[in-house]
Amino acid sequence: MTSTTAISSATGPDPAPAPVLAEVVRSGFAEGRHRGSLVLLGADGRVELELGDPGAPVFPRSSNKPMQAAAVLRAGLDLSDERLALAAASHSGEGFHLDLVRTMLTAHGLTAEDLRNPPDLPLDPVEAEAYLAAGKVRDRVTMNCSGKHTAMLAACALNDWPTDSYLDPVHPLQKLVRMVIEEAAGERVSAVGTDGCGAPLMAIGLTGLARAFRHFVLAAPGTAERRVADAMRAHPEYVAGTRRSDTWLMREVPGTLSKMGAEAVQAVALADGRALAFKIEDGGSRALGPVLARALQLLGVEAEVVGRIGRAPLLGGDAEVGAVRATF
Repeated sequence: MTSTTAISSATGPDPAPAPVLAEVVRSGFAEGRHRGSLVLLGADGRVELELGDPGAPVFPRSSNKPMQAAAVLRAGLDLSDERLALAAASHSGEGFHLDLVRTMLTAHGLTAEDLRNPPDLPLDPVEAEAYLAAGKVRDRVTMNCSGKHTAMLAACALNDWPTDSYLDPVHPLQKLVRMVIEEAAGERVSAVGTDGCGAPLMAIGLTGLARAFRHFVLAAPGTAERRVADAMRAHPEYVAGTRRSDTWLMREVPGTLSKMGAEAVQAVALADGRALAFKIEDGGSRALGPVLARALQLLGVEAEVVGRIGRAPLLGGDAEVGAVRATF
C-alpha cells in the first residue's frame, strides 16, 4: 500500500461535489459549470431550500460588511445615513463615493495615510478606465473598502482605542465585530482569516449569513442593525454604485437588503424576512447574477430588475451566442 493510499483511507472518502448552480452554454454547448451551495429562508425564518452544504463555514467576504458597520455604531460612532451606507459598502469608486470618504476622514481628524486598506483602482471598470485616463494612480481612498476602514478608524478615535492596530483580530473593535456577527447569525465564528482589504474575516455558514441579513431587516427601529439596514436601503448607490446589481435590487424592490462579497458570495433579505445566501465554489462572479435571479424567483420576487440581474450573455464576435444560466 502506498503512503498516498494510506492517507486517503485514514481521512475517509472525498465529500460529494457541490451541485451545479449555473452552467455556461455557448452555441448550444455546455462548456462550463459553476458549483456551489445555497439556502433560502421563508418569512418565518425556516429553511425552504438547501443546495449543497449551506451549513459549512465560508468566508462571506464583503457580505459581512453590514455587521461590521453595525459594530461601529455599537462602539458609539454616530453616522448619517449616506455615511453609514458607505461604511457598509464595496463602493465602485465613483466621484461621489471618493468625495464622501475624504469628507468623513476630515470630519474625524483623519487622513488617507491613516487607512490600512491597500491602494487600488476603482472597482467599477468604467470608473477605472476614466481614472487611469486622467493619469491617476492606485490610492487607498479609491479602494472599494475605504468607507468601511474610515468608519472603523473613526470609531477607534472616538473611544481612544489604538488606530495603528485596528485590523488586529484582538483589537476591541474587531472583538465587537465578532460579537455582532455571532449574534446576528445565531452561530459561532468558526475561523478568522484576513480579507483582501486587510480586515479580519470571520467565517460562518451560509444559513447563518442568511439569518444575519434577516435579523437586520427585522430588527427594531433605532437599533444598530436596523439603522444599517435602513441606511443601505435608503442609499444603495453608496453601498455599491450606479451600475451594480446590489444597488438596482435595493432601489427597485422596496425593503430589500442586498450585499455581495468577493469569491462569488451573495446575501439578500426581503422586507418580510425572506432571505437567501449562496456561494459559487470556484469564485466565478459571472454566475452571480443568474444564480441570484433564480433564487429571488424561487422566493417569489416578481420585478423587472430580477431579469436584468439574471442576464449574463456570451458573445461570439459582436453577436450573442449563449449565456450563463442557473440550473436549479
